[in-house]
Amino acid sequence: MRVLFVSYPEKTIFQYLVPMVWAMRTAGHDVRFASQPGFADVITQAGLTAQPVGRDHDPWRMADMDRDAVEAERAGLPAPYDAADDPGKATWEWLRKGYSQAVAMWHKMENFPMIADLVEFAREWRPDLVIWEPTTFAGAIAAKACGAAHARLLYSLDVFGVTRGHFLRLKHERGESEDPLADWLGSYARKYGSDYTEDLATGQFTIDQFPASLTMQADLHYLRTQYIPYGGPAVVPAWLRPRPEKPRVALTMGLSATERYNGYTIRLQDILDALADLDIELVATIADKERAKLERVPDNARIVPYVPLHALAPTCSAVIHHAGLATLATVSRYALPQLALHWHFDQPALAGNLARQGAGIAVGCGEATGEIVRESVLRLLDEPGFAERARLLRDEIESVPSPNQLVPRIEELVDRLRTTQSIQEG
Repeated sequence: MRVLFVSYPEKTIFQYLVPMVWAMRTAGHDVRFASQPGFADVITQAGLTAQPVGRDHDPWRMADMDRDAVEAERAGLPAPYDAADDPGKATWEWLRKGYSQAVAMWHKMENFPMIADLVEFAREWRPDLVIWEPTTFAGAIAAKACGAAHARLLYSLDVFGVTRGHFLRLKHERGESEDPLADWLGSYARKYGSDYTEDLATGQFTIDQFPASLTMQADLHYLRTQYIPYGGPAVVPAWLRPRPEKPRVALTMGLSATERYNGYTIRLQDILDALADLDIELVATIADKERAKLERVPDNARIVPYVPLHALAPTCSAVIHHAGLATLATVSRYALPQLALHWHFDQPALAGNLARQGAGIAVGCGEATGEIVRESVLRLLDEPGFAERARLLRDEIESVPSPNQLVPRIEELVDRLRTTQSIQEG
């Protein structure tokens, strides 16, 4: 098969897709990764074949002009997708208005620079399958234009599919016709010779990389696979090779907090101070500009700007993190109790699911005092129930196919979709 992956140029999102791209390549398929031209170096650094399309447009350039506004919108999910985690917002007015704003201020800006050139390339190259991250609707438009099967590959909880389900239900119940997302996507479908169908919004099927006990799903066709950690270039430091002499606890608040935003949403010094008297080895990955703000570093703490989490996690007894899906899913592969200090996008929902599953504790960043973090870490280390549930979570992850094992199922599904399409066209 020819398989085309598509994403807007965001490194953190791209990294979620890389293991599946490699699974397709190692299965013998001809694979390309399409994004804006300026993103080609990130793609090729992962050993993949870049297909530049469209023109470069950095949505973060505009965000940098109003950092305060970006910070204000950082907490939780943006409208309308916050309805996925808050049933009280699943109302017609909230969703209609939220979709209007999301299309105008988010989805159009990300997709418009790529759509025309991506469609032209897809019609020339004729992929059998297009796989796109859930907001790069350009992938669905191009697949529709060239007759390819297409699927979403999730990098988050499926807040997009769940929200869409709420909207369609309300639209039907109320007999409404307004649909900002369908109107926008439908204009491109008609431009390239077809009508709007709902798969333009949610794919013909969806690949979910996260365990069922932690995720959320809509009434859609899902294929589940394991999340395989990939964070770009990785070098294991020499100090990580010996076994730790004390229980090792990792602290990481992710890279986006300092690369894209104004910094961490926890009182880092208070937390380090509160953990200073524990008989543990604390390994904290702290960006240099945040470390410079610290007044003191406890004797039991090692501060580093970065260490590959998939190398660090197996040496740990517990992990404190920001509830980012890549971090949480990586830690879960090693059956570790977790303290999730959540704040941004789907992190509150994911942290809540983790706490309900029993493998960890969820604390909002606004409530994460040093004392609360200290008490939570002691519970994770001392109460056996967390470790037991963490082992069950690891077993759940390992019970589903790896990306390589999922490829034959994807191949079969694409064959069926293409056959059905041929029959309909005939």
